Amino acid sequence: MIQTTTRLRVADNSGVRELYCIRVMGRGRSTVASLGDEIICSTKAVTPQSPIAKGTVVRAVIVRCRDKVQRRDGTVINFDDNAAVIVDENKNPQCTRVFGPVARELRDREYMRIVSLAPEVI
Repeated sequence: MIQTTTRLRVADNSGVRELYCIRVMGRGRSTVASLGDEIICSTKAVTPQSPIAKGTVVRAVIVRCRDKVQRRDGTVINFDDNAAVIVDENKNPQCTRVFGPVARELRDREYMRIVSLAPEVI
């Protein structure tokens, strides 16, 4: 469960290390986001050679969530951290690699490019 003011790790090689959630998109009036939801974030920590500057407003997709998420088949999953991947307006990632496992819910939300870059889909 990600809400505004939540800090997330970045699970890609875009040069950004940490994100700060500003807004949850696409859930109607809901103020919380879960796996596969798109959020608007501000970059809080970046590497020195990053093309994205600190304080830039970006869109991101949640790929890992610490809160338990129940699937339709009854299984419950959760991860060790909150992580996101930075995407552009067309749902394409701005990176060439994704680190760590990602959730299967991304496949249902049509983020196939992120799923194909990930080393493991859970």
